[in-house]
Amino acid sequence: MQNTEKKISQAKAKLLVDYPYFGTLASKISVVINDDIEAFKNDGQNLEINSDYLQNLELSEMEFVFANGAMHTSLAHEMRKNNRSGWLWQMATDMAVNDMLVQNGLDMPYGAQYRERFSGMYAEEIYAELKDDILRDDENLEYEADDVDDVQHSENEKNDEKQNNQQTQQELEEEILQEQLFAQEAISLLESKMQTGEAPAMIERFFQLKDFGKIDWRNELRVALDKYFRDDYVVMPPSKKLLYSGIYLPSNVSQTFRLVIAVDSSGSIDEVLLNEFLSEVNFLMTLVQNYQIELLVCDEKIRSHKTFYSGDVLEVDVKGGGATDFRPVFHFINENFDDVKLLLYFTDLDGAFPQNRPEYEVKWVSANGQEIPFGTLVKLD
Repeated sequence: MQNTEKKISQAKAKLLVDYPYFGTLASKISVVINDDIEAFKNDGQNLEINSDYLQNLELSEMEFVFANGAMHTSLAHEMRKNNRSGWLWQMATDMAVNDMLVQNGLDMPYGAQYRERFSGMYAEEIYAELKDDILRDDENLEYEADDVDDVQHSENEKNDEKQNNQQTQQELEEEILQEQLFAQEAISLLESKMQTGEAPAMIERFFQLKDFGKIDWRNELRVALDKYFRDDYVVMPPSKKLLYSGIYLPSNVSQTFRLVIAVDSSGSIDEVLLNEFLSEVNFLMTLVQNYQIELLVCDEKIRSHKTFYSGDVLEVDVKGGGATDFRPVFHFINENFDDVKLLLYFTDLDGAFPQNRPEYEVKWVSANGQEIPFGTLVKLD
């Protein structure tokens, strides 16, 4: 098991260096050993891989597997499925992804689904051709409406599968929301890579902004917080203990969830929206057993810093009214905190940004929609 973890860490580290876009996304996905499958698969949530299959792969081939998993996790399968047959849509997407990875020079391992005839095609086009192939190979098969789970299964099998794997509506909505957020993060990262000329070839056909619906900012905050306080570790930044030898391991963090919230106190801040934002955070933190919130108020300089603990009510006295400079907040965090995972910055986005992207995640909470140099935007309505 230790050798498996070491090999996974080495492959992720190599992917991050060789293909930064895929490597950054791959660092956020979970890898699950599943010896009931022959090779590997991804359901949009986890990358599952057979342990023997993994041990027989070269590191360059593992890069391909992790890049494949990163893409599947980014592509919002449930949203894009649109009542298509689930297993067939998964296959079509897989072939489109693998073709793109081949075009980018990754070393495709055995067991990966690939057809040269589908080169350059969209997943939707591949799906249509695969469906035609099924009907042509078996003229007696009546292809049911595309909302069936799997046309290859018998009715009894499908009923059993439905009973065993039935999701509640809430779970499905949660899954779709998680997909939306990861997809938006993938798009944001892609846009930054396109500006620097580092975007993978042929990748633009997978991401279209019109595919992603509007996300309620309250739900987005809930998922952002949930993702962190449920984890005991984080992969970014990596542990420095074995990084020198190419082993990419998660950093251990405290069981106390530490959240930093910065509030822009410049004169243009909407106090009504600020109160709604703080009220929502107060509610969400009631779901966390052990937390610590560092609340910073800043315009062109830090005006106040307060620490709130589990059970405290989050309150802020906004003083300032000057110009906006975001840099003091990031400097204060670097000087005073060493285990920050997430910064929520409430602002109108009209200010001076730091030049360097921090190692922790940043979510800019704002009613404005202007461009940001890093992080993701939670747009208030």
